[in-house]
Amino acid sequence: MSDWNTLLPSSHTDSFARDRLPPKDQWPVFFADRPELDYPAMLNCAVELVDRHVQAGRGDRIALHGVSDFATHSGDFSWTYAQLKDQTDRIAQVLTQDMGLVPGNRILLRGGNSPMMAACVLGAIKAGLVAVPTMPLLRAGELAQILDKAQVSAALCDHLLSDELQHCMTPGHASHVPGLKQMVVFRSEAADGLEQRMQRMPQHSGTYTPHATSRDDVCLIAFTSGTTGKPKGTMHFHRDVLAMCDLFPRHILQMGEDDVVCGTPPIAFTFGFGGLLAFPLRYGASVVLLEKHTPETLLKTIAKYGATQCYTAPTMYRQMALLAAQHDLSTLRHPVSAGEALPDATRQLWKQATGIEMTDGIGGTEVIHIYISSAGQKVRPGSIGQVVPGYAAQIVDDDMQPVPPGTVGRLAVRGPTGCKYLDDPRQHDYVKDGWNLPGDTFVMDADGYFSYQARNDDMIISAGYNIAGPEVEGALLQHPAVFECGVVGMPDSDRGQIVQAFVVLKPGHTGDAAMEKTLQEHVKQAIAPFKYPRKVVFLETLPRTETGKLQRFKLRQIS
Repeated sequence: MSDWNTLLPSSHTDSFARDRLPPKDQWPVFFADRPELDYPAMLNCAVELVDRHVQAGRGDRIALHGVSDFATHSGDFSWTYAQLKDQTDRIAQVLTQDMGLVPGNRILLRGGNSPMMAACVLGAIKAGLVAVPTMPLLRAGELAQILDKAQVSAALCDHLLSDELQHCMTPGHASHVPGLKQMVVFRSEAADGLEQRMQRMPQHSGTYTPHATSRDDVCLIAFTSGTTGKPKGTMHFHRDVLAMCDLFPRHILQMGEDDVVCGTPPIAFTFGFGGLLAFPLRYGASVVLLEKHTPETLLKTIAKYGATQCYTAPTMYRQMALLAAQHDLSTLRHPVSAGEALPDATRQLWKQATGIEMTDGIGGTEVIHIYISSAGQKVRPGSIGQVVPGYAAQIVDDDMQPVPPGTVGRLAVRGPTGCKYLDDPRQHDYVKDGWNLPGDTFVMDADGYFSYQARNDDMIISAGYNIAGPEVEGALLQHPAVFECGVVGMPDSDRGQIVQAFVVLKPGHTGDAAMEKTLQEHVKQAIAPFKYPRKVVFLETLPRTETGKLQRFKLRQIS
C-alpha cells in the first residue's frame, strides 16, 4: 500500500495550499491499509466522481435532480452523468480560459444546494483549482475572513446571494477584500454570467482535458461551521474526498447505483459535500438537491423521488417524526443523522413513527466525514456505533494514555483522513501524538461501541459532580411536553456551576413555574437526581448554526 505520510510532488502552479500545510510534526498519522484506498499517484477526484461513469457507458444514468423554482419546489429537472460531465467541463474552461485561473488558485463558491452549485464545485476541482465552498447565510464580514485567510482571488456566486459578496469587492466597505478581483454569478441570464460564458466561446463545446492533479494536491478548503470562535480552514486532498466515499457509505450504508439521496446539509458543509454530492456520485447513484427544506418538504421529497438515504440533523428528524405517518417512506433505508449528538429519545420517536432504524454517525470537518457509525441490526441504544472500517479510535486520558472500556475520556481517532488546518496554530491543539482529538468526551464499551457524553468544554462540573449536558437533554426530551432543549452549565457561587436547561415546549403547553417543577421531577426520575436542571428557561426557539448545531455559547449568554 502507498505511504500517505509522504507527499507526492504537487501539480499546482500556485503553491499556496501546499506551502501552508501544517508542520509535518503536527500531522496526524495517516494510514490507508485497505485495498479500496489504493489510489494512483495522479488522481483528480472530480473525474472519478463524474467522468468515470460516462467512460464506463453509464452516462445516461441520472446524477442530479433539481428544481428551477426554489420558492415553490417546482419546475423539476434532472441531469444525467453525461450532462453533468458537459457542465463541469464547460465551467472548468470558463475558470481557466475566461477568468485566467491556474491550478492551485483558490475559488470561493457561494450558493444553496442546487445542481449548478454542485457543478461549480466539481468544475473547479476538475480544473485543478482549490474549491472554497461557503454557507449561503454567511454575511460580508464572515465571507471577508474566509477570503482573506484563503487568499481567494475569484468567486462563483448564485446571483440571489451576490449582494454580500459584492460588499467584499467594494472599496471603502468595511468588508472590502482587495485580493478578490473577480465574481461571476450563476443561475443568471446576465450577459457576463456563468451560463452565458459557458455557451459563448466555441471551444467550450469541445472535449475538455481535466487537470492532472496529484492525489496529494489540496482540492478543498472547508471552513468549520463554527458553534463558537473564529472559523478554521480545513484542507483536504483529492485522496481524502475519495477515501470518505470508499469507507462509510461502502461499509456502513452498502451504497450502490440504485440509491437515491436527499437531505438538508449545505454542500459547503462537509456533511453535505459527502452525503449530498460525493457519496452518490462515487456510486453512480442520484441525488435530489433542493435549496431549502422544511420537515414537510423533506418528507415529500423522500416520497416523491423514492429516496433510499436521507441526511439531516437530529432536530429535523424529531420534527419529521410527528408528520411521518402522512407520507410514504417505504423506500427509505438509511436516515443518516450527524452534525450534533442524536438523543436516544429522538431515535426512538423516529423509529416508533416510521419503523426505520436511524443511522447515527460522528464525523467532523477536520476529518472530512463520518468515522464512527453503525446501521441496521448493529445499532445499540445510546451508542453512536463502532469505528468505520479504515479508521481507528480509542478513548484516552489527559496524558494521551488509553483508558479501559467503560471509562469516560477523550476521543482520539486516525485513519486515511485527518486534520490539516490552513496556516493555523490551533493545529497543535487538535492533533496530539499522531491522533486527531475532535474535542469530544466519550466512553467505549468492551465490544468497541462508542457513546457520546459531551463536548470536552461542555461537561458541567457542579458541586464536584461531572454532568454531561446531552444526557440531561435526552432525559428532558422523553417528557411529552418538550419539543427540543439545550442544557449548559451556568456559574453559581455555591456549586461552581449549575445545570440550566433551555426548553422549547410543544404547542398547548405553558412555560411556567409549574412546568419547570414538572420537568425537574421528570429528570430526577429518569437519571441520577443530582443531574436535574436547577433552573429551566422557556424559549420560543433555540439558537442554531446553519448546519443545525446547537449554539450553546449563545445559551450561556441568556440570563
